[in-house]
Amino acid sequence: MAAKTQDYTARNLSVLEGLEAVRKRPGMYIGSTDSRGLMHCLWEIIDNSVDEALAGHCTLITVLLHPDGSVEVQDNGRGIPIDTERKSRLSGLELVMTKLHAGGKFGGGSYTASGGLHGVGASVVNALSVRLDAHVDRGGKTHGASFRRGVTGIFDGDGPDAEFSKKSGLHVVGTVPRRRTGTRIRWWPDPQVFTSDTEISYDKLIARAKQTAFLVPSLTITVKDLRTDDPREESFHFTGGITEFADSLSSGEPVTNVIRLTGLGHFHETVPVLDAKGHMHSQEVERELGVDIALRWNDNYDTTVKSFVNVIATPSGGTHVTGFDRSITKVLNEQLRAAKILKASEDNVIKDDVLEGMTAVITVRVPEPQFEGQTKEVLGTPAASRIVASVVTKQLGAWFSTPPRGSKAYARAALDKVANASRVRLAARQQRDVARRKTALESSALPAKLVDCRSGSNQDSELFIVEGDSALGTAKLARNSATQALLPIRGKILNVQKAGVADMLKNAECAAIIQVIGAGSGRTFDLEAVRYGKIILMADADVDGAHIRCLLLTLVHRYMRPLLEAGRVFAAVPPLHRIEVSGRGGKAGEVIYTYSDDEMRQTVARLRDEGRNVKDPVQRFKGLGEMDSKQLRETTMDPKARLLRRVTATDVEAATAVFDLLMGSEVAPRKDFIVAGAADLDRDRIDV
Repeated sequence: MAAKTQDYTARNLSVLEGLEAVRKRPGMYIGSTDSRGLMHCLWEIIDNSVDEALAGHCTLITVLLHPDGSVEVQDNGRGIPIDTERKSRLSGLELVMTKLHAGGKFGGGSYTASGGLHGVGASVVNALSVRLDAHVDRGGKTHGASFRRGVTGIFDGDGPDAEFSKKSGLHVVGTVPRRRTGTRIRWWPDPQVFTSDTEISYDKLIARAKQTAFLVPSLTITVKDLRTDDPREESFHFTGGITEFADSLSSGEPVTNVIRLTGLGHFHETVPVLDAKGHMHSQEVERELGVDIALRWNDNYDTTVKSFVNVIATPSGGTHVTGFDRSITKVLNEQLRAAKILKASEDNVIKDDVLEGMTAVITVRVPEPQFEGQTKEVLGTPAASRIVASVVTKQLGAWFSTPPRGSKAYARAALDKVANASRVRLAARQQRDVARRKTALESSALPAKLVDCRSGSNQDSELFIVEGDSALGTAKLARNSATQALLPIRGKILNVQKAGVADMLKNAECAAIIQVIGAGSGRTFDLEAVRYGKIILMADADVDGAHIRCLLLTLVHRYMRPLLEAGRVFAAVPPLHRIEVSGRGGKAGEVIYTYSDDEMRQTVARLRDEGRNVKDPVQRFKGLGEMDSKQLRETTMDPKARLLRRVTATDVEAATAVFDLLMGSEVAPRKDFIVAGAADLDRDRIDV
């Protein structure tokens, strides 16, 4: 062991030069080497073009997804500089593409606000590309340079497999009108770095492009997907900015109109500054931070808060979101007390009450923002919290105190909503305390129609929500009373996507379901308090049954969404047919259950081909009530033999949009959806 220790010398140490560090540890720079990391690379390039738009020099960005797996970003900005940088003696294009921490965002005055000051975006993408071609239109000429894994050179053909030779310097590849400027970058991801199944998601790209167009009203973003035989193209331009953004993100009926809060603040920080001679020195500078917020309250409990710094999304928040949360809660408490909506005996509302049903877009513009990490998911600039809080306190307080013309009713409705959210939260907490699982010796406040199980564990217990009293009678005999509980509902429950919270709580069926599950509802829902391990929706295998399941899932999605996310909601799959078989090759009195008409026909045909007798007519179950207890147990309730469909919500935003479309108040979009999909409808996939 001692000998091995002595072998450790300076020769064992290594220094990664230039872009070697990126290729050695790509996850440190782009987060991962799967599709998420590739999307991060794409947005590093797009964000450079967006920075040109923020500076007022770019109005059009085009993104092309090529069939060969390459990605191209074009803009009509000023173009990356092509003159020689004195210190490195490289052209501006080569410098930003091959050197870490190089760019025009380090205090040189080229950008008043940009996506960040790390200066590693373009060079990191270059390092992780098997080929990258960059073309710049400036001065009436098109200048080009090519790179392989971060090394400048020349390819003797098209594509990443062409012969490559190292050679430094730009070359002129064409001419353009003198007034035309812009940059075009096309790159092929390196298969040595990214996983084999890595690809750009068109849907995620479209969502991000649309988002960016909202944030920069002067910008048009076009996305072209050329990877299929039927190319797709979409273009986005929104003159209303984040007001339109907040409106598009909102779901449910509006309680208020979109409230716009804007303001400026100043702060000082010490930063390294590049002087005229190219030297860096520390200097205290005054910064200006611009705040622009759009928010709206809706009649549901979903909260959507999107935050951005110089159009860069900060999904994990940061100091600007902290300032918003702190100040908006303070403002609402002050306004509720001033309006005497909250009684003196009532507690202050909390942040969750204020944010219930709110859609907010929080944007700040600041030169050289400080992010916590290269992925730029968290803003770290300390002064942002103070400035955002000041703007919100002043302007939102004024909006409530002296509402603009036509907004007085909106202001009152918002205050009432926040106060009601607080009261519902407190009432739900009390209800949860009462509705804890009771022993046989305790009194229970649970609904009388609940047929509970004996198990005190929420791991192996199951709650069957059963359609109708007739099915309940059969299910009582078919269940395992130790672990299976039954809750009957009377027909179709309330469509909670259209109804408000108050109407939902007044509805006997909805209130019973929430009470029996025992974990509250909305933002106060506590997954740990759920009384059963599985929630199983058991309805007839017909159109009415599918409708009932849809209504129940709407209730769960809107008010008990963590159940879906945890995978604890299931749909029972009762059979449609019962086939009695006799004859050679089988057991006497054999019974086969089928779950669709096609399956029944194929099964009958197969049995007859085998020379077996099938009793005619084949029994078709009109509903659960037609089954006897034995049949219901062995087909639908026995864990050893039953079939369950797990209902999940992997993409919450997409699921919410679907529920808004299919169960919301707007009839026209739902009609268009039904008409458009009618020709391709497969009846066997209904309720799958």
